[in-house]
Amino acid sequence: MSVALLSVAGVALDALLGEPKRNHPLVTFGRYAERIEQRFNAAGRGWRSHGVTAWFIAVVPLTLLVTLFSWLPYIGWLVEVAALYCALGLRSLGEHVEPVAQALRSDDLQEARRRVGYLVSRQTAELDATEVARAATESVLENGSDAVFAAIFWFAVLGAPGVVLYRLSNTLDAMWGYRNERFERFGWAAAKIDDLLNYIPARLVALTYALLGKTRLALRCWRTQAPKWDSPNAGPVMAAGAGALGVELGGAAIYHGELHQRPQLGEGVPADAHSIDRGWQLVQRGVWLWLLILCLGTEFYA
Repeated sequence: MSVALLSVAGVALDALLGEPKRNHPLVTFGRYAERIEQRFNAAGRGWRSHGVTAWFIAVVPLTLLVTLFSWLPYIGWLVEVAALYCALGLRSLGEHVEPVAQALRSDDLQEARRRVGYLVSRQTAELDATEVARAATESVLENGSDAVFAAIFWFAVLGAPGVVLYRLSNTLDAMWGYRNERFERFGWAAAKIDDLLNYIPARLVALTYALLGKTRLALRCWRTQAPKWDSPNAGPVMAAGAGALGVELGGAAIYHGELHQRPQLGEGVPADAHSIDRGWQLVQRGVWLWLLILCLGTEFYA
């Protein structure tokens, strides 16, 4: 079965079922990763070499196992579809951002703050309506890249092994990739590997956002604003996405009690509930575009 049909099947399964409600493989993997971290980074004393070893122990055996299962006759294609389905977070992303927009439309700021707190790591208790909308719009653009497009990219390139390698690495970055006393050294490998795996997908996502929105503005924001952002991959994605939507994102935010003055992203109107909706629609249209390209590519090279 072609990678295009397998990709369509995985996305369709995600749209139909959403994330597994019980025993999600990534939740189980997270518990496994916690035990590994306790072993190699006890009391935050792990060095970079420990982080590299821990990453290999967490990711490589599972990736090899999925590779073997994907080669099995008759059922290998099921393993491929299941791997992509478990790695995708498209429907889940919509289920998290849409309630934020609905709460803002209902002028329920308290509920909007609570809901956006599920999406972002910044403090949300004192955000005003514009700041809530800004946080949610940023989240849908960035998580669309990490949890959706990058998974599809690596599945298209390397099949089930690729998407599993990427998703496990991305999960470890989310768990270990912090710049604090505990993870500064130990989490270095997880953060750098995730940056490497996201480098090409992030720029394809930025281009996708630009093509599907205000193209010239998106490209200009990507070129001028992305280099100022602290993340080499989130910068292009969010700058291009903000420009595509014609909305202002970025700015000050409080993380773990510390104020961070972030550069401005995009240009245009302040963020609001409509910005969240349009960001979510941009991600959805981008997925349709990628699937169309995969199908056309398969047909052309068949």
